[in-house]
Order: sequence, then structure tokens, then C-alpha cells
Amino acid sequence: MLTSLYIKNYALIDELNVQFNNGLTIITGETGAGKSILLGGLSLVLGKRADLSQVKTKDKKCIIEASFDIANYNLKPLFSNLDIDYDVQTIIRREILPSGKSRAFINDTPATLDSLSMLSLHLIDIHSQHQTQQLTENDYQFRVIDALADNKENLEVYAQKRAEYKMLQKSLKALIDSKAELIKEYDYNLFLMNELSEIKLESINLEDLEAQYEQLNNVEVIGEKLASAKGILNMEDQGVIDQLNAIKQELNKISGFGKVYGAIAERVASVHIELNDLLVELDDLEDALSTDPQELERINSQLQILNNLFQKHSVSQIEDLISIKNELESKVSDTEGLDDAIKKKEEEITNLKKELNNIAGQISKKRKTILPILTQKLEGLLSDLGMPNAKFKIELTEGERFLLNGKDNLQFLFMANKGSSFNELKKSASGGELSRIMLAIKSILSEYIQLPSIMFDEIDTGVSGEISNKMGDIMKQMSTRMQVFAITHLPQIAAKGNSHFKVFKIDNNTTTETQLKRLGEDERVVEIAQMLGGMNITESAMAHAKQLLN
Repeated sequence: MLTSLYIKNYALIDELNVQFNNGLTIITGETGAGKSILLGGLSLVLGKRADLSQVKTKDKKCIIEASFDIANYNLKPLFSNLDIDYDVQTIIRREILPSGKSRAFINDTPATLDSLSMLSLHLIDIHSQHQTQQLTENDYQFRVIDALADNKENLEVYAQKRAEYKMLQKSLKALIDSKAELIKEYDYNLFLMNELSEIKLESINLEDLEAQYEQLNNVEVIGEKLASAKGILNMEDQGVIDQLNAIKQELNKISGFGKVYGAIAERVASVHIELNDLLVELDDLEDALSTDPQELERINSQLQILNNLFQKHSVSQIEDLISIKNELESKVSDTEGLDDAIKKKEEEITNLKKELNNIAGQISKKRKTILPILTQKLEGLLSDLGMPNAKFKIELTEGERFLLNGKDNLQFLFMANKGSSFNELKKSASGGELSRIMLAIKSILSEYIQLPSIMFDEIDTGVSGEISNKMGDIMKQMSTRMQVFAITHLPQIAAKGNSHFKVFKIDNNTTTETQLKRLGEDERVVEIAQMLGGMNITESAMAHAKQLLN
């Protein structure tokens, strides 16, 4: 509940500090006295954007501060989400600086206007004739029905499941789109992968393959050169080996004449042995030579394939081709595996859809249970408010789509008079009728849920006599469950208040100021008498005022 309001340097208000109680608080004052200024200041702490033109003295700071007792509002989770310290006595302050900038604080913590707006929804509802238009909106009608039907928990579960359902649908679409894209490339990727797989890249050593090709391609030249080399080594009398043997014999004859000659003789002997070994190896190589045109063709073909693949994929190493093959295998596998992924995702969606349908069914069932009660209560209250022939027809039909609050479609139909037909509220109810319907709905809601403080801003316009008395009774009854403010011009309603404030203007030498004063009992009699008969108060007006107050 709103416990206090402090306003400084705002519009026609120099400084104002007022305390409020629970129950029904009445605010009266002549037209133009400044009731709208009071509401404007309160709207600023509830998140409305500030305007420098609202500041009374431009070179001074404007301050509006409101205190709320929120002990029974269960708002700790909201404060936690907003990252603001929780206090059962919460203070919201707005400041408009001479520069035009504004600042907001919740319990001395800087806050954004979005934070103020989110919090204010749970603190106070300023209700004017203009706001009765929300009655004609489907969303608001659903909120009323669901509040009475106690659907809060079901709607929270439904919202969570619906969000999961939307995400799964999005994921499924992404998979289907991916499949469509991959299918376009699938055949080509499969061809490239098979082309690389057929050559068995892992078993190929390119250097060895190129060496084999050079050997087979040059077998005659190799044989010729090997034979020539052998001839040079082994030619009788003139060959290198025979000549080296002669050298060895000569040196052996002097090897005993000193170590140096012995060492030379040993080295020549070693070379002689090495040349003999080399001759044997050349024999082996010559014997191993063979002409194999088919093998040469096979190796040549394999090298040609490899060279083509190197050019096609712009690489030069076998290892690079193996990496490309592995990547292609992965793409082909992904494409082939998408069908399984899509099928699995579709099964998840089907299962979640069943859950959503079940929860939506529970929500709808509870709504349908409460509709006759809501209709009966509304028609009863409206009869008291001078609309005895008002009738409602509230119809729920299940649709196909998962909407934000279930699958129901709602028709909130109204008939004001006998003989007319049911029609939508916005087409069949006047502004005054909508005000009374809204009052009735708020009254019913207050029986089922903890509503924030509510301020009715002249919703009694155009109402008089016994109806205004009934309207006051409804507000009075509501105030036993919540804090209610009523800005009114009707004495019948003003007399119902637990406390009564008067808004008025005073003229100083150079300025006009708006003031707000709590009225004592005698002052209330005078104020209500003036509301009844004007500024010239008669004895009958005073008597009538006292009668209303009693």
C-alpha cells in the first residue's frame, strides 16, 4: 500500500508531504484545483518519462518520493531479478535536475524506468475512464478469467513448455534447411569422396612410387650403365680391380720397411675389398633388372591420377588429400544422418505437443468452470449499479494454435438492455457503462487475488443518485481487502471514505500553488455540503452532508 507521498518543485506544487492509511481514501477538489497534478507526480515514480516543463522553478531540482508497504505482496523474487535490495518499506524516488536529466532510485539504488514500470505494476493501479478501454481487449479479459480460475501455476508451466516447443520447431526447421542445402552438394561430395577412397591414399608412398616409375621407365639405360661400370671395374688386365691388385702387390713388397708403408698397403687392400663388393652389388642390380611394361603402365596411371587430384584440390601432399577425404566423409555422413536427427526432433515435438495440449486442456477446463460464477457476479453488481438488464455471454472455443495463454479463443459479449442483441463490449457498451463494468470486475478480482492499491480517477463521471451510492459501497467493500483511492466529484462516494483529502489552490503575491489537506470531521461536513450545494452552504446541505457521513 502507498503510505506516503512527497512532492517538491513540481508543476504548481512547491512542497507537499502527505501520509496515507489503508482502507478507502477520498480525494476531492474543484475542477482545475490540481488533482491531475497529484496524479502526474505519482505517475513519475511509477515509471512515466520526465519533462523539464513539469518543473516549477527551473533552476531547482524536482523531487517526487513515494513510500510503499509491500510486506504482503511477495515481491522478493522481482527485487532479486531487478538486482535491487528488498525492503518491506520500499521507497521510490524520482529527481528531475535543472539540466533536464532525470534520475530514479528504488531503496536508494539507481534504477531504470523499465525497472520502475515493472515494479509499479505490483504497487498501484491508477484507473481512469480512459483505461476502461482495456476491458475490451482479449488479453485483459483472459487475465481476469484466469485470476478467478486460479490458473497462474498452469499458465507458468504452459509458457515454459510453449517456449521449449517453439525452440524445437526452430531447431527442426534448421535441420530441414541444412538437409536441403547438403542434398544439393551430397552427390558431388559423394563422388569426390569415392574418387579419393578408390586410390587407397593411406597405402601410397609417393617417393617410392616415383622411384619405381623412374626405374621401369629407364631400365635399358640403367642396364647399359651398370654393364659399363662393371667393365671398367673388371676388364682383364686393364680393369680397375686388376690394376688395383697390381698396386697392392707392389706395396706389399715394401710394407715391412716401416709403419707408413704398411698403413698405405692396408688402405689399398681395403679399397680392393670394397671394389670387389661393389662389383658383386652391380651384378645383383643387373640381374634384378627386368622390363615390365604392364607395371610401368600401372604406376604411370596411378601417378597421373594423383597429379590430377593434386590439381583438382589445389594441394601437393598425399596427407592433404587424406584430410580432404576425411572431411568429405564427414559431410556425406552428416547428410545421411540428418534423417535420423530430423526424425528424433519430430518425435520430441510430438511428445511436447501432447504435454502442451494436456496443460491447455486443464487451463480451459478451469476457465469454463469459473465463467458461470463470473457472469453471475458481474450481472449482480451491475444490477446494483443501475444496469438491471445487463447480460454477459462469455464463450470459450478451442483453437488449433498454441497461443500465449493456451488454445482458447474468447468472446466476451455484452447486452445492456432488453430486446437488444449480444455484441462485443467495445461495440455495445458506452463509456459510463464500461466504467461500471470495470469497477465490478475490479471488485470481483479483489475477492480472489491480492491486488495492488488502486486509484479510481473520476470513473463516477456521469453517475448520480442511488447508483453513485452503490458505487461507493462497492469501493468501500473493496477497501476491506486492499487500499483504495477515489478521486470523485460525488458527495455520496466522498462520504464513504475512511480518510478524506482536499486538493485546492492558493494564490500568493506572484504565484499560485496547489495544496493537499487531510480533512477533519467538521471539515468533511463542510466539504461534502459544498459538493452538494455549492459554495453558498445552506443548513439543508449541512444536514444532508452529516446524514451522508453517518
